[in-house]
Amino acid sequence: MNGTTPIHRAPDSPVARQALALAGVFQAASQVDQLARTGQVDQRAWDTLIHATLDTDPASFEAIYGGHPNNLRLGIETLEGMLGRRQANPVVMRYGFSLLMLMSKLRNDADMMDTLGTRLTRIQGQAEHFGETHENVVASLGEAYQDTISTFKSRIVVQGDPSLLQSRMMPERVRACLLTGIRFALLWHQQGGRRWKLMFQRGALKKALDELN
Repeated sequence: MNGTTPIHRAPDSPVARQALALAGVFQAASQVDQLARTGQVDQRAWDTLIHATLDTDPASFEAIYGGHPNNLRLGIETLEGMLGRRQANPVVMRYGFSLLMLMSKLRNDADMMDTLGTRLTRIQGQAEHFGETHENVVASLGEAYQDTISTFKSRIVVQGDPSLLQSRMMPERVRACLLTGIRFALLWHQQGGRRWKLMFQRGALKKALDELN
C-alpha cells in the first residue's frame, strides 16, 4: 500500500464504520468470484485486502484499509447493489454472508483464534522481507486459512472455471482472499455489526455508504 495516501477520516458513527467493514467483506467476496471465473483481480482492491489482513495492529480504523474509502470502492459498490436490491450477484452475496457466518464460528474458537494470530505474526515477517503481495506471502495466507477456517464443517464452496481453480497458485490466492474477508468480518463485528441487525439496518447502511461518495 502507498504510505503517502492521506488519511481520510472515517465517520465516527458506528453504522458508517460497520458499512466500511462490511464493504471489505464484500470486496473479498467479489474478488474470490473474479479470481474463480477469470483468474484476475482488481489490483487496488486486492492490495487493500492483503494489507488489512497483515496489519493486525493498525494505528487507526482508517489505516486498516489504507486511509481512504476509495480503496474499498469495489466492496462499497457491491454492497450498494445488494442494499439497493439491484445488480446483486447471488454468488458474491453467498460468499459474503458465508464469511460472516464463518467469522462467528472463529470468534467462538479461542484456540483457533490464537493459532491464526500466531500464523499471521509469522507471515508479517515474510511480508517485510518479500513485500505484502508476494506469492510466498499469499501462499502462507492461503495455508493459514486452509489449516484453520477450512476445518469447520461449514465451508465455502467456490464456483468458477475448473481449469482456472486448479492452476498454479490459484487455490492459495482464493483461500488468502477468503481470509481477508474474515478479517473484515471480524472488524465489522468489533464495530457492533451483527447478522440479525442487517435486515433492520438496510436504510442506515445505505445512507452511510451514500455519504462516503
